[in-house]
Amino acid sequence: MMFRILKTLILLGFLAAIAAVGGLWWYAQRPITTSNPTTDLIVPAGSSMRAAARLAAASLPVHPDVLVLLARISGRDTQIKAGSYEIASGITPMGLIEQLTRGDVTLQELTVPEGWTFRQFRAALDAHPGVVHTTGQGMSDADVLAAVVLAEKGDDKHPEGLFFPDTYLFAKGSKDMDILRRSYRVMKKRVASEWDKRAPGLPYANPYEAVIMASIVEKETGQARERPLIAGVFINRLKKGMLLQTDPTIIYGLGKDFDGNLRKRHLQEDGPYNSYTRTGLPPTPIALPGAAALQAALHPADTDAIYFVAKGNGTHEFSATLEAHNRAVNRYQRKQGG
Repeated sequence: MMFRILKTLILLGFLAAIAAVGGLWWYAQRPITTSNPTTDLIVPAGSSMRAAARLAAASLPVHPDVLVLLARISGRDTQIKAGSYEIASGITPMGLIEQLTRGDVTLQELTVPEGWTFRQFRAALDAHPGVVHTTGQGMSDADVLAAVVLAEKGDDKHPEGLFFPDTYLFAKGSKDMDILRRSYRVMKKRVASEWDKRAPGLPYANPYEAVIMASIVEKETGQARERPLIAGVFINRLKKGMLLQTDPTIIYGLGKDFDGNLRKRHLQEDGPYNSYTRTGLPPTPIALPGAAALQAALHPADTDAIYFVAKGNGTHEFSATLEAHNRAVNRYQRKQGG
């Protein structure tokens, strides 16, 4: 009698286990339907599978304990990856676990064009809906740079030119400061790499001066093939002690006071960025130079040109003498020559 009862209990336990496994399998493959096509889920760094399951349960009709159990059974309970996830309606609990452990995060994009200023970079970050804004309007550019430099153990004092222009991909909910630090590190590596390979005889005291030159080259032309020539002209001028006489430095010095029209009085008003009144490089970069401009500044064209004038089609005419330059000015700007 006792043996029969024991046998029945074992059978019932076995059937219960089968039912539990079947129920768990059914739950794992059951679509999670929501009223919205997608649901945003942010898993902070350092989160455990249990913490992630609780976060998921706050937005999705899932049971956190069952999610944790499924993760353990599948051997994924220690593989959770932080990030911003876009969970599609209809995903299964097992599919959800797979997405969270693959790190299949939602990526946002921010493009910082070559030649932008740091102010424009910050404005783009402030306007991006996928960025968590920690550098508010109360923080000056100097305050932001100080925070970046402190984390990166640098000693830079002025932010212009220290951040690399590029298209940045990041998880939704990333902090603006993290993106800035990433951009700062990229620029540091780019400059160091190009500086180590620089052409001999360049008139730069340090890599920072090369970045200043690269920023001027970036603002003077959008033509890739002209960048080394533009750099060559300005380097020739530096070596001869000539004025650089480049409008972009003056425009940068005017800042928010520049209304789009550069006037004669602007060229005559002395200031640290007036390359018509002061020899040498300006005190800081005037923009965020890209890779091509950095390369041009450190690998300029071997040219005897010391002048150039815009042709009106986006390119320039380069001249080695003042006489040739004046003829080019007459031809392309004053329309007096054939």
